[in-house]
Amino acid sequence: MYYSSAILLFAGLASAQVAEYGQCGGNGWTGSTTCVSPYTCQYQNDWYSQCLPATGSGSTTSSTSTKSTTTVSSTTKTTSTTKTTSTTKTTSTTSAPVSTSTVFPTTNGLNFTIDGETSYYAGTNSYWIGFLTNDADVDLVMQHLYDSGLRILRVWGFNDVNTVPSSGTVWYQYLSSGNVTINTGADGLQRLDYVVSSAEKHGIKLIINFVNNWSDYGGIAAYVSAFGGSATSWYTNTAAQAAYQNYIKTVVSRYSSSSAIFSWELANEPRCNGCDPSVIYNWVKTTSAYIKSLDSKHMVCIGDEGFGLNTDSDGSYPFTYAEGLNFTMNIGIDTIDFGTLHLYPSSWGEASTWGSTWIKAHGDACTAAGKPCLLEEYGYPSDHCSVEAPWQTAALDTKGIAADMFWQWGDTLSTGQTSDDGNTIFYGSSDFTCLVTDHVAAI
Repeated sequence: MYYSSAILLFAGLASAQVAEYGQCGGNGWTGSTTCVSPYTCQYQNDWYSQCLPATGSGSTTSSTSTKSTTTVSSTTKTTSTTKTTSTTKTTSTTSAPVSTSTVFPTTNGLNFTIDGETSYYAGTNSYWIGFLTNDADVDLVMQHLYDSGLRILRVWGFNDVNTVPSSGTVWYQYLSSGNVTINTGADGLQRLDYVVSSAEKHGIKLIINFVNNWSDYGGIAAYVSAFGGSATSWYTNTAAQAAYQNYIKTVVSRYSSSSAIFSWELANEPRCNGCDPSVIYNWVKTTSAYIKSLDSKHMVCIGDEGFGLNTDSDGSYPFTYAEGLNFTMNIGIDTIDFGTLHLYPSSWGEASTWGSTWIKAHGDACTAAGKPCLLEEYGYPSDHCSVEAPWQTAALDTKGIAADMFWQWGDTLSTGQTSDDGNTIFYGSSDFTCLVTDHVAAI
């Protein structure tokens, strides 16, 4: 359901009623704990309670529980914990801040600075949030992110099609050899507009990328279908690059003044299999310089997986240059502000314990380059806590690694649960406790 401005305005008054699926409790919450009938305030975790459909006729009073509590400070980055045991409490949550910051995220040596605070940061990915058509669902995710202490969210800034879909289906750009149309309507970039707007209100910073190496949501394949060539020749295809840069200009111009933008990102996992690394290097140099010419205030990154690295190399496939990437060379481009790396050892034929080797190697390379590294994606199809929590610890302890973002965020929206690709960490789950709650507390 859509939260009206009146409901948001008076959410902090005890006499107001919280709308369906709205927040009604959690540590530090000062707003109403009474839900509109027939919804009741139901405990989700120590920092968040939500107005959910009642199982019976529906009392609209807040829920209480007797449990051990951990109180987390209201800052969304650094948490200080105070243990209290056997406490009866009313669950509550801190209301989302309205961002008034005009200071854009930036690098500070080997770290990131957000809203004037330099620290290590935690975040996550949600490729699907810009394709949602319910504003309240977007707000719910942003609020959950804020409550959880996560500050950076990476989203798909592309949704390319070669055939215009039926009305009501979200798409951003139509590509054909004779016609390129960017959809700025209600089922187009206005959906991304709302994501940016909600992020601003909730103190969340966004990484927005412009194209996919894979065919999901169009990607390079959609450009190839329209302009010919191949996935590898796309990087040098004049017509394709002109359309790509035009799309970049459209998106960047919409949000260049927004404090919610953490970084612009060239692509999701760009590869040029069998190419000389100079191909992607030249594309990165040209494209990043173009973005900086449009918006010099925000950071720019590549979005690559970190392939092609001699530093600390064990000779395994990800360290090689087979995918046409040279991490050290690319991070040296002056219009690239920080390095990115992804971590999927099960997909790359490596053991899960190999992850710490990959993390340290990139930390060392970024330290040598004098730029921070972002562990932008990581996931494992099973045993999430036992496998991924050590990666988080390694990242937090490695000089040169400034933040990490697990793949991917999962939540329960008005339409049900979001995508579960096996790597999804759902809000409020036991995996969420160890990979988000405990990790944020450790930062």
